[in-house]
Amino acid sequence: MSQLVLKRAYDPPSPEDGTRILVDRLWPRGVTKAGARLEAWFKNLSPSDDLRKRVHAGQIDWPSFLAAYASELQAPLAAEAVAELRAAIAAGPVTLVYAAKDPARNNAVALVEILGL
Repeated sequence: MSQLVLKRAYDPPSPEDGTRILVDRLWPRGVTKAGARLEAWFKNLSPSDDLRKRVHAGQIDWPSFLAAYASELQAPLAAEAVAELRAAIAAGPVTLVYAAKDPARNNAVALVEILGL
């Protein structure tokens, strides 16, 4: 298994997931804490509310979203969360959990691209 996997919060957890980390700012609707089986929730790794709303409304394109998100990840709390994420990946398998419907364009995909994971 790869050290890093992305999975929707609505997909059932599996033993191969390793450490499950939610990387959304908002809790996924209809998902219970027990059902999510998360080890961590890194809100500071998610895009700001403003950036999230702008991309969902189609006010900015994907490349612009990536650039703005990369800039936000430079903030001290986000940088601290990035270090924690890198440590978790080094320690064993990690699954980044997200709620978005689009498996190709969501903040977990963006996070992996920006950080070169």
